[in-house]
Amino acid sequence: MTSSRTAASRRSQLMTIYRESRVIAVVGASDDRTKPAGYVPAYLQSQGFRIVPVNPTRDTALGESAYRSLVDVSEPIDVVNVFRPPEEGPEIARQAIGRGARVIWFQPGTHSAEASAIARDAGLTVVTRICMGVTHGTLGLGPGPDHAEG
Repeated sequence: MTSSRTAASRRSQLMTIYRESRVIAVVGASDDRTKPAGYVPAYLQSQGFRIVPVNPTRDTALGESAYRSLVDVSEPIDVVNVFRPPEEGPEIARQAIGRGARVIWFQPGTHSAEASAIARDAGLTVVTRICMGVTHGTLGLGPGPDHAEG
């Protein structure tokens, strides 16, 4: 496949993720708008996505009740957006599979080959090395997150 064909296919895949997703579980969500785990989910929330914060150290985040783990989330999840270190990825991938998520999105610097393989082998769409908020803006779906919030 040529690189332009690959790029078009990737763009189409990403557009489908945004179009078909409503609920995003954010593992590692934060209220600190100076950190990507704070401003990226806040941006996605402002764009109409339902954000479900997952953070074992918080009761709330982004104005929503926070869950200790994906296992504790009671509602259906479309996308699991990961803001945790790579070594936590395999367990997060297993939990995403168990919750029936269709997509796992590893923010830059958070994925591992093992976590990606676990998710991909279970049929999840795996996105790595790009930011879910920045990509939303790059695709022309919104203005993109404001990194200077705080």
